[in-house]
Amino acid sequence: MMTNYFLSAFRSLTKRGRNHGMKILSLGVGLAMGLVLIAKVFFEQSYDTFYPDADRIYRMNEIYVINGELKNHEQVSGGVAVGMRQDVAGVQQATRCTWIYIGNVYTDDKKKISINMIAADDSFFNVLPRPMLQGNAEKILSAPRGDRLIMVSKALADKLGGDVVGKILRAENWGGEVLTIGGVFETIPENATLKYDAVISIDLLRTPDFDGTMNWIGNDRYMAFVKLQPGVSADSLSDAMHAMQEKHQDLEQLKKAGVELSYSLTPLNDLHDSLPEVRRMTWLLLLLAFALVFTAVMNYVLIVVSSLVSRTKEVAVHKCYGASGRDIVRMILSETFLHLILSLLLAVALILAFRATVEELLDASLGALFTTRSLIFLFAICLVVFLTAGLLPGRLFARIPVAAAFRHFSTHRRRWKLALLAVQFMAVGFLLSLLVVIALQYRRMIDDDPGYRYENLAYVSMGGIDSTLRRKLIDEAQRLPELSAVSTFYQPFFTGTSGNNVYLPNDSRELFNIADLYECGNGFLEALEVPIIAGKSFTEDVAWSHEVMVSQRFVDKMKAFADWRDGAVGKQILVTEHSGANNDEPFTICGVYDDIRIGTIQEEDERPSILFYSSDPEESNYLLLKFHHMTPEAMQHVRQELQKLMPDREVELCDWRAEMAARYADTQRFRNAVMIGVVITLLISLVGLMGYTGDEINRRRKEIAVRKINGATLGEVLHLFERDIIRIAAPALVVGCGAAAYVATLWQTGFSEKISLAWYLFALSGLLLLCLIVVVVALHVRRAAAENPVKSIKSE
Repeated sequence: MMTNYFLSAFRSLTKRGRNHGMKILSLGVGLAMGLVLIAKVFFEQSYDTFYPDADRIYRMNEIYVINGELKNHEQVSGGVAVGMRQDVAGVQQATRCTWIYIGNVYTDDKKKISINMIAADDSFFNVLPRPMLQGNAEKILSAPRGDRLIMVSKALADKLGGDVVGKILRAENWGGEVLTIGGVFETIPENATLKYDAVISIDLLRTPDFDGTMNWIGNDRYMAFVKLQPGVSADSLSDAMHAMQEKHQDLEQLKKAGVELSYSLTPLNDLHDSLPEVRRMTWLLLLLAFALVFTAVMNYVLIVVSSLVSRTKEVAVHKCYGASGRDIVRMILSETFLHLILSLLLAVALILAFRATVEELLDASLGALFTTRSLIFLFAICLVVFLTAGLLPGRLFARIPVAAAFRHFSTHRRRWKLALLAVQFMAVGFLLSLLVVIALQYRRMIDDDPGYRYENLAYVSMGGIDSTLRRKLIDEAQRLPELSAVSTFYQPFFTGTSGNNVYLPNDSRELFNIADLYECGNGFLEALEVPIIAGKSFTEDVAWSHEVMVSQRFVDKMKAFADWRDGAVGKQILVTEHSGANNDEPFTICGVYDDIRIGTIQEEDERPSILFYSSDPEESNYLLLKFHHMTPEAMQHVRQELQKLMPDREVELCDWRAEMAARYADTQRFRNAVMIGVVITLLISLVGLMGYTGDEINRRRKEIAVRKINGATLGEVLHLFERDIIRIAAPALVVGCGAAAYVATLWQTGFSEKISLAWYLFALSGLLLLCLIVVVVALHVRRAAAENPVKSIKSE
């Protein structure tokens, strides 16, 4: 029985007037975009689920209160994970790791490979396991420092080519460190919070001068992960963790310094999807996907309902031959099923054809997006689409009476069609208004004023270069005519920075944590045009400087701890890591600079910042180059001249502005996704609008002719059709644009600098769409109104 329905549905594909191509095309395009967005949401929610026993793995967090100010840090000191493993019952295993190198490595045959490397202890793969394809993980991670062994991922091994075990890698920006590949592990999946492609032993962090790998206080650079015993809850470990602290930390001494320290555990599965920015993006992607799929389905239903008039007699004849209402519903469902299959095939073809665009847009490969679990979920979505697109028009067709086969029967279902159009207009208004906000916010981000001038700035990494060559680079750069200033610095501001703590001389209190910009060279602040609002810049060309410059935010923060009513200049402070092993070497504030942005608008570090001076280029990681005019030709010439001094490595000139803009790639991708969604939704809606207008013109062709014979003008005929459309379009657009304003407000909460959500942005978006709708209807009606009325009456 069902076979007959499907055969009938298949034969109907060739029948004229059914608009099958339009239905399949609009549904297929909408599903293509909608389903990949839903797959992306599913991907975001699946982070770290690939680890065995992922529900028993937790990351440790450091919670500390400094002088009443609560802070939460995602890293801990090196000894804490070891203590968890040894002293806390209920912990099955614990490990610590830290980022140690992100940059390029070279093979003996000068092949350059980009690498992300962590240092970890020998328990790392017991907590966060990866299958070992070659070598023994525990032996490599417990090997002595002198062995310099490294494990690499399969993906990295494939880039290196051949049998990689035993190959030598040289890290160019890490002192030219020479490493020997001792093993290969399975590549980390894309949905991993901790993504790395190489691991070395934590023992390589130990030096004759410093070993912070077992610190219990300070040097809190380590990510610590624990795996609990089956049945043990994280909350039940609070007392044991506090007892561990009492054993290894002088809590009373910390309290005297104004510090209260404790630890918490965050489930591994929550690390990614609990981030505020991830949650916001997930909801927005869901809204975008819903708008696309819902618009496509509503447009499909609209086209099917629009064919009701032309198919009335056909359905009535079926009933004359004994077909029941259920049979009619099954007939429509069969057609819908066939159309859905063809639409899905079209969607798959579009996704594969634009694979590179999809993967770039969503920052994930198709293989990672479309897993077995996500495909099951997408199948459920398609089932809902099928039932919605089939049952709704099926019930309408089932109500056609048998008498329609013998006499004229008129049913136009205008209210149904107008309601479906209103839903589509609402979706378009929502997406277009949201796109305007996202585009303007993105423009605000890439045109950011962070408190310094970054136009015409570039920088070169000096990692792995000895001090003699660094001085040669500086001297050569200063002679180049394309450059107006040359300096050195530790780290670009937009990448963020680590922190240290501030003390006052003869005061044991730990006051607050600062964003440490470390050392810079001659003329650094002048090159960036950072305003100095008090005092002066550093005294330059001195062998050892005891001067420090602080931000205005630092001065404001210090008001709670010291009476500096006469200003900060000339005052002395102590800063951990800089003021000696015993924290007894003070620095004198020589100047105060205006606040600059550390990090990005999305992730701004709001701590006060400080800056030190050093005439030794060995203290800085980067060479700063300021161009008169940063043209491609100028950059190429400067790169070539510097390359002559370093023939064994490739010099990369980084454009400060471009590198800073790259930090907003997620927002750019989201903007592009919404832009594509707007285009698709708008086209689908306009197809539905033209279909509705065409049906109305055909239904009222005789009325139009009579009105024209009686003297109606073209404007009056247009008004006849425009009136109903405007009545449903205007309120729908108001609702859609209003919803966009609400969603945009929520989306902006993650930015430290926001554009103003002025009412006219949404009003103009809605007005633009309304004008487009009116124009499309007018163009469609104009052709019908221009016809000879006598011809129209004769055709009736």
